[in-house]
Amino acid sequence: MSGPVEPTVVDLRVWGVERVLPAVARVARQRRRVRRAPGLVFATLLGTGRARTFSPRDADPHHWALLTTWSDATAADAFAESEPVREWQRDATEELWVRMRPLTSRGRWSRRDPFPALDPGPWDGPVAALTRARLRATRAASFWRAVPPVAAQLAGAPGSRLALGIGEAPVGVQGTFSLWSGADDLTAFAYRPGAHREVVRRTEPARWYAEELFARLAVLEVHGSHDGVEP
Repeated sequence: MSGPVEPTVVDLRVWGVERVLPAVARVARQRRRVRRAPGLVFATLLGTGRARTFSPRDADPHHWALLTTWSDATAADAFAESEPVREWQRDATEELWVRMRPLTSRGRWSRRDPFPALDPGPWDGPVAALTRARLRATRAASFWRAVPPVAAQLAGAPGSRLALGIGEAPVGVQGTFSLWSGADDLTAFAYRPGAHREVVRRTEPARWYAEELFARLAVLEVHGSHDGVEP
């Protein structure tokens, strides 16, 4: 009889760079190499944004990210010493690394489940929230008008330690990554009266998304900095 399935290991690495064009070329060049790594479940190279309006004008060409999901910590640790990671590190002015395990996940990312093995048990440490959406082209302008108040609410939310915009493309495929001191802080932001709850209420009738995903993750380790700040 097989035992319980171990929860997948999730790593997010964010690199700060001075040279933008080599970073853009590296993203294109590394996609296949990263996806061949042993033990890899899911991977995507991402641009980032400053999470001020969650619109294309937030794009931050000096920070790039790699989100990976692994079958176990051994595979994740081995990839940390691989050439794709070292190539980023050689050119980086800073690096933020967050190791996590997924607690809950709803939705799909490019028709895939990036977090197939969850750990729904109790967790009283810091948490992360990951969202990703593919916008309907005809609804994008309406969405971008609605989200700036959410960004303002997030910036001042108690327990918020870091908030980034993330996306595979400058327009139409975007999301957020945020770090929180605890689950209670994230829940309070998500459900208390205000801009975020109003946007959630409008999501289904407005039909903003062709595809969406929301995940909550237990934060196991955080190392490094983003924009000079250690979250």
